[in-house]
Parts: sequence; structure tokens; C-alpha cells
Amino acid sequence: MDQRTELSEFLRSRRARLRPADVGLPDYGGRRRVPGLRREELAQLAGVSTAYYVRLEQGNGDNVSTAVLEAIARALRLEPAEREHLLRITRPVRSRPGRGRPARAQQVRPELTQLLDAMDGVPAYILGRRLDVLAWNRLGNAVIGDVAALPPERRNLAWHVFLEPGTRDLYLDWEGKAVDLVGMLRLDAGRDPDDPRLTSLIGELSVKSEDFRRLWAAHNVLDKGHGVKELCHPVVGRLTLRYETFRPAGDPDQVLVAYHAEPASPSAESLRLLASWIATGPSSGSAAPARRPEQETGSGARPESGSGSGSGSGASSTGR
Repeated sequence: MDQRTELSEFLRSRRARLRPADVGLPDYGGRRRVPGLRREELAQLAGVSTAYYVRLEQGNGDNVSTAVLEAIARALRLEPAEREHLLRITRPVRSRPGRGRPARAQQVRPELTQLLDAMDGVPAYILGRRLDVLAWNRLGNAVIGDVAALPPERRNLAWHVFLEPGTRDLYLDWEGKAVDLVGMLRLDAGRDPDDPRLTSLIGELSVKSEDFRRLWAAHNVLDKGHGVKELCHPVVGRLTLRYETFRPAGDPDQVLVAYHAEPASPSAESLRLLASWIATGPSSGSAAPARRPEQETGSGARPESGSGSGSGSGASSTGR
């Protein structure tokens, strides 16, 4: 990802979504030549000169201070993930140590794999960089659409949602799920713009999915959080599930995602039925024993040399 281009397009997209009334500026009506705030209006809000802001929006982020970036982030009403993205893409590439070196292998600690197995009745999985699905438990795999059946190099949540047949029917709000995933991929791209596997994944999705191209062009940035997802599961029907995300200690690049249903709700009963079906039915991989993460290669676009992947115990929007 070219940082100058990303900086320019990101600032333009954030400025375009604001209206004068959103930031307390008078709007005198009439037709505006540009969508959203004008550059001079944004510069006024941030307390910098228009010329200075114009240079920044043209992609020239060299030597800009953190204080100025913080002021611009406040003026643009950026969310925390967007603010982090702005700070990262503004720093010159030459300041990044180890640029060009292969990313370290993604491995899930065996203790985390055991934890997934122990989460009986709780669908759960672990995501790594670029939304690679590194580990899962059986119920988690069954809920998100059987990533265990995919070859290791295809166990990636974005690839699964955009390119795997059937996922559009799984998520009642497929568009919302897709928006979330693209926002998380862009956050990853800002964190590691030199990751060749992430570049390859984004390129493949852009070529093969018109929806991905459209959403990528919006420059939305998002971190994984918590919320509610509604699914239309092919085995048990409609599921309304809450999700939470947790970052395991020692590896900020991984997140554990766990789903749960409201107690005594129809979805809770459906989860119990799904767990029973997995235990007795012929779901893909459902009888596979738990494996250590290093036994497979976690994937994005192609296998990562020396990578440890994850698989949890078998049959396995996002949560955001």
C-alpha cells in the first residue's frame, strides 16, 4: 500500500462525509462545489493554515507533529481506529524498522487451542493478521460456515465472506458484515503496509469481487469490537448472537471471538441443537481431534513459510 496515496485518499474521504452543521459551522446554503467540508473549513477547525493542511491532504506527511495530527483527527471526528490509522499512515515508510522482511509466522499457543475446546456450547475462533482464521472450536466453525473444509491457504474470513458461495445466505445483514471486514483489513494495511500476503489478498478480492472494490474505495477503518450478528443457519435456522472479542496476552495481532445467545432464548436452544448435531452428524471435520497450531499453515492468500496455523478442534462479522 502506497502511504502517500492512502493518506491523501483517507483524509479526502473523511472530510467528504462531514457537513458544516456536523462541526458547528454555519452553512449558508447554496450548492457546494465539493462534498462535505471545504479544506479551509477543516484547517480552521484543526487550527492549522490552509496551505499546511492542503500539503498533508496531498500525501505529504513528512515531519508533521503528533499534536497536529491529533487536532486534525478531532476536527474530522475520527473514531479511535481511524485515529490510529491516520497516525500510522502519516509516518514515513523509512522510519519503519525491518521494512521488507517477511512477517513472523502466526502461531496460536496450545493453551489457547485447549481453551477453545473447553468452551463447550460457545462458538469461538481466533483471527490473526489479515483476518486469517487461525483456530476454532467445532461450534465456532459450524456457526461461521465451515472454514475447516477449506484448504489452509483459504482459511481467511474476508476471502470466505466475499468469495465462498453460500455466505451471502448465512448473514442476514451481509452488507454490514462485509463493511466490517473491509474496515478491519484497511486497519491491518495501515499497520503493516509492506505485508506481501495482505497485498496479494487485497488484490485477489479486488479482482474477483465488485462488492469488495466498492467497499475498499470508501476508506472506512474499523477495529474488531462487540455487537450482535443475525444469521440464517442452514441447519438450525435463524440465530441472533452477541459477540465479544479478546486479545490474548503476548500477541496483539490475534483476537479471540466468542459468540453467545441470550439465555432461554430461541437462539440459545438453536445453539444447543447445533452442538448436538455436530456431535452426532456428518459435518465436515467434526470428528477431527484438536491439533496443535503448528501442524498447519494459517492462510491469507498463500501459505506463509514456517507459519503455524490454527485449527481448533474440527468443525470449526464478524463480528466487528
